[in-house]
Amino acid sequence: MSAPYVPLTPAVVDIDADGKLYSPVYGDVYHSPSGALGQAEHVFLRGNGLPGRWQGRKGFTVCETGFGLGLNFLALWKAWREDPQRSATLHVISMEAHPFTQEDLSALLARYVPEPFAVLAQRLAAQWPMLLPGLHRLEFENGAVTLTLCFGRAQVLAPRLSARVDAFFLDGFAPDRNPDIWSEPLLRTLADLAAPGATVATWACTGALRQALQEAGFDVRREPGYGGKWHMTVGEVRERGRAAAAAGVDAGHAVVVGAGLAGAGIAQALAGRGWRVTVLDAGRALGAPAHAGHLAAALTPVVARDDNARARLSRAGSQRALARWQGLAGDAAPRVCGTVQVERDAGKSAALAGTLETLAFPSDWVRQVDRDEASALAGLPLARGGVFFAQGMLVQPNRLIDALLATPGVTLLSGQAARVEPSGQGWRVLDGQGAELVEAQTVILANAAGARGVLADSGLLDPLPRVAQMHALTGEVTLVPAEALSGGPRCIVGGEGYLLPDVGAGCVVGSTYVHDAAEARISADGQRVTLAKAAGLLSGHFPEFDALVPGNLPGWAGWRAVLPGRLPAVGELPHARGLWLAVGYASRGLSWSALMGDLIAARLAGEPSPLETDLAQLISPR
Repeated sequence: MSAPYVPLTPAVVDIDADGKLYSPVYGDVYHSPSGALGQAEHVFLRGNGLPGRWQGRKGFTVCETGFGLGLNFLALWKAWREDPQRSATLHVISMEAHPFTQEDLSALLARYVPEPFAVLAQRLAAQWPMLLPGLHRLEFENGAVTLTLCFGRAQVLAPRLSARVDAFFLDGFAPDRNPDIWSEPLLRTLADLAAPGATVATWACTGALRQALQEAGFDVRREPGYGGKWHMTVGEVRERGRAAAAAGVDAGHAVVVGAGLAGAGIAQALAGRGWRVTVLDAGRALGAPAHAGHLAAALTPVVARDDNARARLSRAGSQRALARWQGLAGDAAPRVCGTVQVERDAGKSAALAGTLETLAFPSDWVRQVDRDEASALAGLPLARGGVFFAQGMLVQPNRLIDALLATPGVTLLSGQAARVEPSGQGWRVLDGQGAELVEAQTVILANAAGARGVLADSGLLDPLPRVAQMHALTGEVTLVPAEALSGGPRCIVGGEGYLLPDVGAGCVVGSTYVHDAAEARISADGQRVTLAKAAGLLSGHFPEFDALVPGNLPGWAGWRAVLPGRLPAVGELPHARGLWLAVGYASRGLSWSALMGDLIAARLAGEPSPLETDLAQLISPR
């Protein structure tokens, strides 16, 4: 049973008489400004045997309870950068119940961090995420250093982490001020994440804490403390590590079957981690690359009063897509223009207000808007108010996919997979005539509804009843001249259908959902539906738009693969190790592409997962 939703509350700080940062919530100080970085080095680095323990290793993972200003992270990052024998990668997981806003964090880091750390502090502040509950992956040093920020209560988040932790930094307000974060159940949960030989260190040194650590699975002892403290606590995990997360494999060769949004997202994530990736593209083999002609689509998260799995996945996916894709060149990068999500019913305003009040998300991420404000944001008269997502993104799928598949290390191979079969330590991918197309240790089926046939013909579908129910829906979008809509909207307008800003060739309106279609094609009936949906979002009269003739307009048609529950199926097949699945993205290919690519790549590389385990379990192939 999932934990009840608790809104995230930002940090509120004050300055005490000695000039120290002070939390009125906990009645305790943050790190001493004069000695915080010294404490980080003495207690957390030296107490965990760093930098020596990471030297010569492929990767090293640290888990911290209490991020605060990030001074421990900055000290760790700086030490890693300056060590010529450092591990190839450094991964840090840090939980924080009360994160600072980006504005406050930037100001406090500028005030308190000394010059040697200033550049790193600026990089941290520049990537600081919106204060939204859940996991946020930040990347530095071209991905060699990652910071997974976990916003929320540690008691809720720690059991949802998947990682093999080499060192624990136990930090936070004093045990008598914030006892929950030092409790034995939480410490036991952390011990379950420990890799063999994991160590622990903390400035706290009460007898009760040492007893709790002992009972949680750590052998601990006192050592000389720092900055006036007589003692601190250090130790090692007693058992040979109980971490459920896989250790990961060395970067090798992976085959991705499918060159649409799912396959392209996986290819980018793997190639960025040093893998050689072959993408098998059936569309190009037929002269029709995936999403060719699909000029524009929207990426907008969803919200739910109980912050259910679909809402959490959607939020995580949109955040990951922005982080992954905003640096792409030209039109491949998303355009953050915002989305007005128009209410379906004018009477839903009070319920919507209640939902947003319960969630308590930052208003600069989502806020309620009345019809006048919604119309002002869109630059067109809209039928109703709704909500405004400031980070709503306009994406050109054809340009995005081409850019992702152009990532160094990715090779495209034309061909259509019919089945797979084991070969040594890996898998062979065969075409309809039984000829081998490609072979690799790792194969990922990302070919939408086509994966069901490949699994069936390979004798691998029976243990996957949910995947066996996957079905394909067609849908089409229509391109209308921008001048027919007074130049088109300034932001995405969504609701029952959607209307997108001009991409240079016109405004895309959509979309249709057709069951049991023999082919995906543009039709007069489909264009009648898309135009009617767009008209339903608008208020007022647009003579040129009303005069458009369905069937005479350009557009694009494609397929969606849909699973029961409308969540994707992503993960390694338990009955076919080395064979992975990433299908069932339905209408949210843009929402899932980057996140699911990183989920698969992180598992293969042995990194901390960018997704909570309860969500990963919901989408695991079954």
